[in-house]
Amino acid sequence: MNSVFSRYAKYYDLLYAEKKYDEETRYISKLIREANLKGSALLEFGSGTGKHARALVKEGFQVTGIELSQEMVDKAREQPAEGFICHQGDICNTRLGKKFNAIISLFHVISYITTNEALAKLFQNVADHLEVNGLFVFDFWYGPAVLSQGVETRVKSIKDTSTEIMRIAESKIRDQDNCVDVTYTIHMVDTKTRMAEVFSEIHTMRYFSLLELDYFAEKYGLKRVLQEEFLTRNPPSENTWGVCVAYRKVV
Repeated sequence: MNSVFSRYAKYYDLLYAEKKYDEETRYISKLIREANLKGSALLEFGSGTGKHARALVKEGFQVTGIELSQEMVDKAREQPAEGFICHQGDICNTRLGKKFNAIISLFHVISYITTNEALAKLFQNVADHLEVNGLFVFDFWYGPAVLSQGVETRVKSIKDTSTEIMRIAESKIRDQDNCVDVTYTIHMVDTKTRMAEVFSEIHTMRYFSLLELDYFAEKYGLKRVLQEEFLTRNPPSENTWGVCVAYRKVV
């Protein structure tokens, strides 16, 4: 799993300034509490700049993050929080030598894992880090919705006191690979110096079916115990791009 968040990471928090981190944290916290897990040690795969992790600390969890992008890790460490530590590494093979009550992976991080080999390594790593009866919770791009609705070009503009950004997202489905190539083109202007920057990054996202995920999870002693639309808790459907699942480690 290669890092695509290089230059993009610099503008990540601004681009997602409107993201409902507190609402998402309450949702994830409720799912974990409902599982009646013992302890509060939580591992986050793909912890980004640490916004979910810092919110989860406020909910009473002790959070360890693994993030592939060094730029993201650096930004997370700029805002230290007691109860949150972050490591740079690949979630498919980074070993921490300890176990956790729950593992989470949010904002479609799992959809960045595009090969079967890497997906198998991911689930093995989950199993290695989970206590028995522990929970693995993540959201992903849901295949039936992607194929039913198709993709489109999207433009997003946002600014703060010093920066104006326009992001153009152009997507192309590769149905033989169950992937979507999303080309992000960023147009940035520093409003104080009027310096401009333009760059592009391709983010390849894999969409999944539930049975596909079950196939890999069950190899490593994980059983699916929940599937629902992220946040709404509605059943998955052809209108549900973002599905959340929970797998319990049974052996």
